[in-house]
Amino acid sequence: MTAHRWLVLLAILIPAGSALAAPPQHTILVGYLGQSRDPPLPVGPLDEVPTDQGLAGARLGMADNNTTGQFTGQRFELRERVLPKGGDAADAAKKMAGAGIRFIIADLDHDELLAAADALKDTGALLLNSRAPDDDLRQENCRAEVLHVLPSRAMLADGLAQYLVWKRWTRWLLVTGPTAGDHLYAAAVRRAAQRFGAEIVEEKPWTFRPGNGRSDTGHVVLQTEIPTFTRSPDYDVLIVADEDDRFGAYLEGRTERPRPIAGTHGLVSTAWSPVAELWGATQLQNRFRRAAGRWMTAVDYAAWAAARSLGEAALRTESADPATIAAYLRGPDFLLAAFKGKGLTFRPWNGQMRQPVLIVGPRLLVSVSPQAEFLHQGDDLDSLGFDRENSSCRF
Repeated sequence: MTAHRWLVLLAILIPAGSALAAPPQHTILVGYLGQSRDPPLPVGPLDEVPTDQGLAGARLGMADNNTTGQFTGQRFELRERVLPKGGDAADAAKKMAGAGIRFIIADLDHDELLAAADALKDTGALLLNSRAPDDDLRQENCRAEVLHVLPSRAMLADGLAQYLVWKRWTRWLLVTGPTAGDHLYAAAVRRAAQRFGAEIVEEKPWTFRPGNGRSDTGHVVLQTEIPTFTRSPDYDVLIVADEDDRFGAYLEGRTERPRPIAGTHGLVSTAWSPVAELWGATQLQNRFRRAAGRWMTAVDYAAWAAARSLGEAALRTESADPATIAAYLRGPDFLLAAFKGKGLTFRPWNGQMRQPVLIVGPRLLVSVSPQAEFLHQGDDLDSLGFDRENSSCRF
């Protein structure tokens, strides 16, 4: 059939001015509030630190929203702001709210997130935390103005612990770095050991400073000192708490006993990894690589999921009203398909997104928690992190 005949047929079947016209556009403003950070020093020559981590994920999530929105009459607009070091997160959040932005993807550290949340009290604005894993933000320092998209440290530690206990690797040597984050992660590991029946046979603080491990003689010093440092009562696995990647990579292949390494290095529990490929994850990985030119990190994934949560809520409610979207996000009907085998929802008692935790090695997915043996009276995903019964969050 010729093009002319197709046009004639369409003119007959479709009433004039009614069908092919795009639906009316309703704009939903979303803010991205980040902060500048000092990049970590590279441990090895393959280390590359992305400068747009988090922001690239938010941009992809918004692009996905707009792909659907062109059919539903909803348009999502991202307003980006990255604070300099020492910038005022509270002031920036208030200005965003004053500009009519009611949803802010918060790529902020602990103190800045709290300041921004307190500044938004009674404004009707909602922060979606895509960076801070701190458990106190989901416990005694929770805020009604915050939903947490990134898993907490307790969720990550619980997911790893479930797998290690399933493997019957229940005797752990815990090595903790010097930073506040390292100590908080170690505390989550202790809690997980107690919950799931593991034993920490010894704890050691990492105080060794080998200098430049990549220098001509650095490997010799490491090879000599680390076996002595890791001498301990027998253990099944060495758990390392090194969130800033200062020393954990040095342990592999150098410990006194031939034991696996897990925690922040080796066998890692995480929200996302470049090795994820199940449940359609490969298509998300490929789209992100085309857009950003690199692999998707856990922080990118959290920001993407935050943006997509807003898009899903707007789609299901057929609304651009911020109050309607926020209520749906917190409600029992919200469910986000996010390439992890189960739909993601928000816990009503502390605003944490329920989600599986990936257990990954350097090149492949190893497992996914919660493990099947660890059942829950409600949702098995609530076996990770703080359940309603042990929540100290009071909105």
